[in-house]
Parts: sequence; structure tokens; C-alpha cells
Amino acid sequence: INNLQKIFEQLNVLESVHILYCSSLCTDFTQQIINLTKPFKLKSLFVSEILQIESLQQLLQKSGGYIENFGYCGLYFTTSLSQQLLELITKYCKNINFLYLSGYESRIVYQMSNLIENIKQNLNYLLIDISEYSSPNGNIEGSSNILQNLGQALPSKLEYIRLAFTIKESDFRVFLENSQDIFINKLLIIQNGSDDILHYIKEYIMKERRVRYLAIKNIENRIDLFDLKDEVKEFELHNIIVRNYTDLYITVNNYIKNID
Repeated sequence: INNLQKIFEQLNVLESVHILYCSSLCTDFTQQIINLTKPFKLKSLFVSEILQIESLQQLLQKSGGYIENFGYCGLYFTTSLSQQLLELITKYCKNINFLYLSGYESRIVYQMSNLIENIKQNLNYLLIDISEYSSPNGNIEGSSNILQNLGQALPSKLEYIRLAFTIKESDFRVFLENSQDIFINKLLIIQNGSDDILHYIKEYIMKERRVRYLAIKNIENRIDLFDLKDEVKEFELHNIIVRNYTDLYITVNNYIKNID
């Protein structure tokens, strides 16, 4: 992207910038941004590849404080690169409201938990997806590690959580026990496994009324909680509204379109 610096210097009414999965996020691109005399109000940053981690660090040094929406797809990242990326986001981006993490690498759980803990004051939307990738063992291990560590890192109130995991009953119970003091307005769970988690949902969430809107989709069994009418009525008795999973499913593109 040539002449980027000149273009941005001439814009006087630009309130924010959103970068979504830009393949040109390289040294030339970031250097033009760094050389700007005006603030570069980068509101959203979503990445699926990084050519130079040093260039990204320079971008975050200049604009990390403006970032409210961040996400990355770690499918093509090495463990080391994923760890470095999350450490940089934790260091420079304190105002994240919307966080999307996708991949199956289980060895970044510490960095992931540390990031969530660091931004919990502003965090309202959390989407974690490690269920759709091609490493079954990695999915199970990653799901277990995240569920065992996620609950204690969450803020006391969240507008929206979407979890797409291969969920084991025992790990899910740990997550629910560690997040007992948290209220979630909209909770969407996409289960890619055969373990029954509904009884734990009833025990830890329904009876405590910790959720306002709930959707659960089991990919393996092709069961949507919304289709189980007796279950829906039981949740309604506890003032929890069960929705079709597609009704609560948020995509990054649609979310960004609706915030400005």
C-alpha cells in the first residue's frame, strides 16, 4: 500500500480505523503509520498472519491504546509467534472491549488468561473458538486447559461469551465453579463432543440465574437446545431465555459494521 502516510495526513475527520485480516500488515505498511504526525486511531485489529512481529510491535506502540476490538486466528501461527502476539497485546492494549481468539494451540493458555485478566475492566465480548480445526487431540487438550483456567480470569459481568470447544464434563464443571460470581447477559456454547453438559448448566447457571439469554449447540449430535421445548420451558421458569444458536451467533464483520 503506497502513499498511505500522505492519505492519512490529509484526512481531518477520520475518527477511527479498523484493520481486519490485512495481508499487507508488513514493515512498509506499519512504517508509514509510525511516521504519521497525527494520532492513528486504530480501533479494531484482527490478524490471521504476521509477516514481521517487530513491525506489529511498532504499530501497537503507536496505536495500541486506541484498540477496542482485537482478534486473531492462530491456525497458521507457531506457538512462539502466538505467545509473542498475545504478550504484545497484553502490554500495549489496555482498552479491549471485544476479544476474539481462534485456534487449537494449547500452550498459549497462560498468555490468553493473562490477557483476559489484564483487560477485564473493559472486556464485554469474549469469543474463543478452538473446535473447528483439524487436530482432535489438540482440540481436546486446548479445550481442557482453557476451561480449567478461564473462569477465574473473567470479569464479574459480561455482555456476551461464545465458547466453541470440545468439552469434557469435568473441565466444564471446573469452569463453572471458578466463574460462579459472574453474570453473563448472552451465553453461547458450541459443543464439539459427546459429553453431556446440560445438567451442569442447570446446576450452576439456571438455578443461580447467572445468564439472561442462553444458546447451546452440539455439533456432533446436531442438537440445538432451542429445539428441546421441555428444556426451554424449564429455563423460562428461572427467567432465562433460550435462543436458537444462530440468533446469538456474532461474526466479527457484523459486529464491526454495527459499532460505528
